[in-house]
Amino acid sequence: MNLETEKNGFEKCTLCPRACGVNRLAGQLGYCKTGAGIRVARAALHMWEEPCISGRQGSGAVFFSGCNMGCVFCQNHEISGGQAGREITAERLGEIFWELREQGAANINLVTPDHYIPALAPVLREAKAKGFDLPFVYNSSAYVSVDALKKLEGLIDIYLPDYKYDDSGIAAAYSNAPDYPQTARLAIIEMVRQIKRGTSVCSFNQEGMMRRGVIVRHLLLPGQLMAAKRIVKYLHDTYENDIYISLLNQYTPVLQHQSYPELSEPVSAKSYRKLVDYALDIGVEQGFIQEGRTAQESFIPSFDLQGV
Repeated sequence: MNLETEKNGFEKCTLCPRACGVNRLAGQLGYCKTGAGIRVARAALHMWEEPCISGRQGSGAVFFSGCNMGCVFCQNHEISGGQAGREITAERLGEIFWELREQGAANINLVTPDHYIPALAPVLREAKAKGFDLPFVYNSSAYVSVDALKKLEGLIDIYLPDYKYDDSGIAAAYSNAPDYPQTARLAIIEMVRQIKRGTSVCSFNQEGMMRRGVIVRHLLLPGQLMAAKRIVKYLHDTYENDIYISLLNQYTPVLQHQSYPELSEPVSAKSYRKLVDYALDIGVEQGFIQEGRTAQESFIPSFDLQGV
C-alpha cells in the first residue's frame, strides 16, 4: 500500500476555515503551526474518556501536536503550539495502531487530528485493508471543513467532536474563530451523515463499548451556563437521540488566563448541576456527565513521547 501523503490537502492548505493557503509540503506553517509531517506527542492507553470509549482497558489515545484553534483555556497547551512531540513517518503511525491494540486498547483515539487529515487518511485506509479491527475514534474540535472530513469517509467509526461555542463573539474572544458556531454545526452534520446507517447512528458491543457512533462534547465554561443550555437544546432538537451528548465539568484554569479574569476559577458545581438538570428536563436520554471534581491538573496527561 502507498502511504504517501495525499497532496491535495497540504499544497494549498484549506483543511480548516482559516484557509491559510500555505504550502505545507514546502515547509510553510499555517495557523496550526505544523507542516506536512506527522508530529505525535504521546500514544498510550487513556482512561479519561467517556465510559463507552475508555472502558476498563483504556482508549488507545494518539495525541497529535499543533492545533488550528488556539483556545486561551486549552489544557493541552503544551502540545497545541506544534513544537512538542516527535515527527514520525506514516509507517510508524501505522505501527503505533497495532502496538496499542496489543496493549489491549478498546479503540484508537485520534486526538486533535484535523490538520493532519491528508497524511492520516492513507494510514487509516491501509490499517483497515490489513484487517485492523478496532474502531477509529476521531477526537476533534469540529473546527474543520466539510471537504476535509469527506476525505475520511469510510475510515472513521466514532466521531467525538466538541461543540464549544454558539456565540461568534465568545468564539472570537477565546479562540479567534468567530465562524466557529456555523463551522461546527456543518462539521457535525457531516460526521453524522458518514456514520449513520439506515435509522441507526450509534451501536455498541455486548460489553457496552461503542463500536460506531457520534458523541458531541460540550465543556461548560465559567459564566457560560446560558450558552451551554442553548447548545444542548440545539443538539437535542436537531438530532434527538441519534447522538450522545457529553457534558464536561473539567474546565481547568491555567496560567494564560491572567488576561481573562472571568476564566480564573473552575466552574461551580451548582452551575454544572443546572446544566445537567436542564438536559434532563428537555428530554436528553443519551448522554454522559462527569461526577466529582475533575478540574485537576492530574487529569492532563504527560506529553512525554510515551509510545511514540
